[in-house]
Amino acid sequence: LAQATRSKPLRTRPRPQDSRRPPLAGEKMVLIPKKERKQILEHLFKEGVMCVKKDPRACRHNELEDIPNLHVMMVLRSLCSRAYVTEKFNWQWYYYFLTNEGIDYLREVLHLPPQVMPSTLTKQRPTRPALAAAVASGDGEG
Repeated sequence: LAQATRSKPLRTRPRPQDSRRPPLAGEKMVLIPKKERKQILEHLFKEGVMCVKKDPRACRHNELEDIPNLHVMMVLRSLCSRAYVTEKFNWQWYYYFLTNEGIDYLREVLHLPPQVMPSTLTKQRPTRPALAAAVASGDGEG
């Protein structure tokens, strides 16, 4: 009787998925508060890189203790799909690196001046000059 009511077989098209990454178990749409999203973006811009454990059920992110790990994963996945960050996956950790387009995008979103740069692009200055170490050791005669 059930076969008689259905004249045509139902066709299902395969859903397009991101070929780089399998979907997370129980993945649903996640609503992220603007305050948390802004904190994530500010931290990403300040550091230039971010690592996220592949654990959507974790209560907290390892660097941002107030924000659930799932929210950080979803914000960075969104930025990755728009090519604002590049992603590396290794040993159950995602590593995200900010691109030049991502820096420009975050400057727009966070209303930052052009002279502010992420810490990965700023040159580290030594704590003491190299010449001071040579002068402090003696007069150079051996």
